[in-house]
Amino acid sequence: MSQAVAGRDAKQFINGEWTGAADGKTYEKKNPYNGQVASQVAAGKREDARRAIEAAAAAFPSWSTSAPAVRRGLFLKAADILERRMPEIAKVTAEETGQTFGWGMFNCIFTVGILREAAAQAYGMIGEVIPTDLPDTTAMAIRQAVGVVVGIAPWNAPMILGMRAVALPAAYGNTVVLKASEESPGTHLAIASVFEEAGFPKGVINVITNAPADAAEVVDELIANPKTRRISFTGSTKIGRLIAESAGRHLKRTVLELGGKAPLIVLGDAVIEDAVAAANFGAFMNQGQICMSTERIVVEKPVADEFAQKLAAKASALTLGDPLQSTTQIGCLINPGAMQRVQALIDDAVAKGAKVLCGGKSQGPSYFPTVLYGVTPAMRIYGEESFGPVVSIVVAKDADDATRIANDTSYGLSSAVFSRDINKAMRIAERLEFGICHINGATVHDEPQMPFGGMKDSGWGRFGGSAGLQEFTELRWITIRRTPTHYPI
Repeated sequence: MSQAVAGRDAKQFINGEWTGAADGKTYEKKNPYNGQVASQVAAGKREDARRAIEAAAAAFPSWSTSAPAVRRGLFLKAADILERRMPEIAKVTAEETGQTFGWGMFNCIFTVGILREAAAQAYGMIGEVIPTDLPDTTAMAIRQAVGVVVGIAPWNAPMILGMRAVALPAAYGNTVVLKASEESPGTHLAIASVFEEAGFPKGVINVITNAPADAAEVVDELIANPKTRRISFTGSTKIGRLIAESAGRHLKRTVLELGGKAPLIVLGDAVIEDAVAAANFGAFMNQGQICMSTERIVVEKPVADEFAQKLAAKASALTLGDPLQSTTQIGCLINPGAMQRVQALIDDAVAKGAKVLCGGKSQGPSYFPTVLYGVTPAMRIYGEESFGPVVSIVVAKDADDATRIANDTSYGLSSAVFSRDINKAMRIAERLEFGICHINGATVHDEPQMPFGGMKDSGWGRFGGSAGLQEFTELRWITIRRTPTHYPI
């Protein structure tokens, strides 16, 4: 089983079986920290995606009509299995992505919650009776599973985002094909192994893998195939647009959770220590490689210097090192391209007048937590998502100015406001153009039952809890006429 989890036997999971790519090709994912092979998986192509879709379509009639108690029981069993296997899977995540073992463990802990929420949602297919003007008639709105759901998940929180793409859709009676990320294929295959061990019927959950060069043809098949009905994607705004355009040509609904540029507003009356702790966590957890990461801190001028000094001191104390060591707080970036992007953004900001209060340099494949002070709209980092361990401090004149600056972005996923005046903070939260806002809390926060999603260029649709019912089921209108109807012709 452990070999299947790590993908080292070069298999993907289709129709309940571990199988190689149709053409026998494989793909090696290397550890970004030490360069060693972390996992070897099947290099699937269009034919492999088609096989997975066919398996999911064949499994749909039986699974969609299974009793909610059956689905709930299987999800609860899967949660127990994952809970037992967390250290094993977290190690695979650390080896594939360079993320810390602790982050891998958190991913697994959160994912256990996703599975238990899915178990609860097995009974969530709730409809309603609607008053009708026709005599002796009952009108109903009912929810039904849609069919085959495609999940395309990223590497940065691989267990959380991979499981989010499959659990709720399957709980509602859909069958699923998950396309694993090329950066974390072994971790995503672990999802398949958990469902396999739990005893899910063949074809309900399928996980396919591919080499980077083959991603476009695999995704095209997943979207264009007439047997797929919903597309769930988490990733960059650039790729999300392409997926939405392709899905639109096939009249298929998408659920998109895309990029972010999360602001954290610190008002003059905030508890500075609390705001610093939240900013440090939000900006540097998982090396800033989280869609909700705090990218901009908008601080009222009277407390800006104090806040900046305390944040720089806290960030400077974070420990870089081997992702598998328990003392490591900052692992490495996912690849050299990420390092180059972060460095280019920092260099541009410094050239245009920003001050580096801490960090600003790399150590091997890792990058020191970096705080930039005095960031302005003239700098690239003001508007571009860094997706790395760097945060910008922008000074605001007052609360209204801080709100304006926070909204000055094309993104709209997560945000936060710190203030002792809850009414004032709530009024600001209502004006912020973000799908999520946390008052006196970090921008990085999620729970399985919450409606998670963004606005503007951060996507559309919502994951989590009952919000998923709107995305992954069809709403149908059915009437029952108890007596014959008289028609005019």
